[in-house]
Amino acid sequence: MTALALALAVVIGGTLGLLGGGGSILTVPLLVYVVGLDPRDGIATSLFVVGVASAAAMLGHARAGRVHVRTGLILGVASMSGAYAGGRVAHFLPAKALLMAFTTVMFVTALAMMRRRVDTPELLTSNAARGTPLARVLPVGLGIGLVTGVIGAGGGFVIVPTLVFLCGLPMRAAVGTSLLVIAMNSFAGFAGAVGYATIAWPLALGLTAATVLGSFGGTALAGRVKPQSLRAVFAWFVLAMAGLMAFKQLPLSARTALGLTPDAK
Repeated sequence: MTALALALAVVIGGTLGLLGGGGSILTVPLLVYVVGLDPRDGIATSLFVVGVASAAAMLGHARAGRVHVRTGLILGVASMSGAYAGGRVAHFLPAKALLMAFTTVMFVTALAMMRRRVDTPELLTSNAARGTPLARVLPVGLGIGLVTGVIGAGGGFVIVPTLVFLCGLPMRAAVGTSLLVIAMNSFAGFAGAVGYATIAWPLALGLTAATVLGSFGGTALAGRVKPQSLRAVFAWFVLAMAGLMAFKQLPLSARTALGLTPDAK
């Protein structure tokens, strides 16, 4: 385990604590491209790392009154079954297909963050008055869970808008509650995937400790810094990571033809 990997894990934890998402979407590239794990092992390990870090960050938000436990449990229970099923399905999919799916999710997430509108008090009040619409939340929860289990993405940037627009939570409460859902999803996905993956536990525990440390810092900042002010920068960062992953998935012949390899003439 390198100092770079530990430093990046701290940054990932900070992102989780501050924005309520983005952990897995950065942890999988870290484990695959920086640490060098097989994609299937990297996805399973990321579920453990992000699950523990999300739970730790969620406790800090809960102490500050930013976690809506009932809503989080409803969405979390719905998504856990999908996450477990997704973890089982991932075993039968080629590693390259998993990486391609993950890269696609990164592109979609970055673009959605760039286009996302600022929440208005009127909209939040209207949604809150209607209560939690289970008929809409349950299918969304199942879908988020499948994404979590299959490609190792906790779905924070899908969960937060769901909590805001479908459940009527204020943005800061949505961030804290999202961490509860991500933790539930990640542990369910890990339970489904661990039987088909090899977990290097010293590495996993070391990165988990660094990620948890970073999550404490992100949670502390969440009450002071507006997440909206960081959304654009983070979206561009995710987009750049997606571009790098897409490039690495190009066949060597294609990269050589484009003059993008060291030995290209």
